Amino acid sequence: MKKNIFRQIVSIAALFAAWQFLAILVANPALPTPGNAFMVFFREIPAGLWNHFLISGWRVLASILLSLLAGVPLGLWLGREEKYDRFFAPMLYLIYPIPKIVFLPLVMVLFGLGNFSKIFLITLVVFFQILVTTRDAARNVSQAMILSVVSLGAKRRDLYRHVIWPAIIPDIFTALRIGSGTAIAVLFFAESIASSEGLGYYLMDAWSRYAYPEMFAGIIAMGVLGYALYLAIDILDRKICYWKRL
Repeated sequence: MKKNIFRQIVSIAALFAAWQFLAILVANPALPTPGNAFMVFFREIPAGLWNHFLISGWRVLASILLSLLAGVPLGLWLGREEKYDRFFAPMLYLIYPIPKIVFLPLVMVLFGLGNFSKIFLITLVVFFQILVTTRDAARNVSQAMILSVVSLGAKRRDLYRHVIWPAIIPDIFTALRIGSGTAIAVLFFAESIASSEGLGYYLMDAWSRYAYPEMFAGIIAMGVLGYALYLAIDILDRKICYWKRL
């Protein structure tokens, strides 16, 4: 545990050192030094940045939870029910490659400019990532393992509980890690257009005023949000998938 924390500290320190070197090399106000950016970051937290952070965090968390609730059961069903998968697979192959961000204007026209439209758009993106990953993981569960458990008298419910679910849940956590980064990226686009709150709005407002240290304070806040999500997912992964460490 201590070694892991030390590695993370060293990694972050190396990132800041590279940032400092690049800022000195570029020598442009558009790229402030880490010290300047963090000074503004801590100054801006009580001045309104914290509220933007909470709003964005709520939108991302709500979107990820909704994506899980919809994507995991549907992916599990399609992955194990081949006749239904053959029907829905062409739809999935057609819709999945489309960048969902192109639906942003339509979503805002239909659902307005509030929380719902932003959460809906982020959910739409992350949902498909979780759905596809869960479906593929469920399809790839070893048939030999399933047959061996069935031969011991396992029922359908037992198969899902003791074989299929433990086999696919690590892949779901992988999809969550990828989806959380995607969610924050989509969040930026959703909040930067016709919005008055959130980190995306804060960033675009700072950029429009050429307030580059404030802009980087917003970038740091987004980084903190993403890092917190990754840590939470890693903790849940270790708690739930404890057998991976045996």
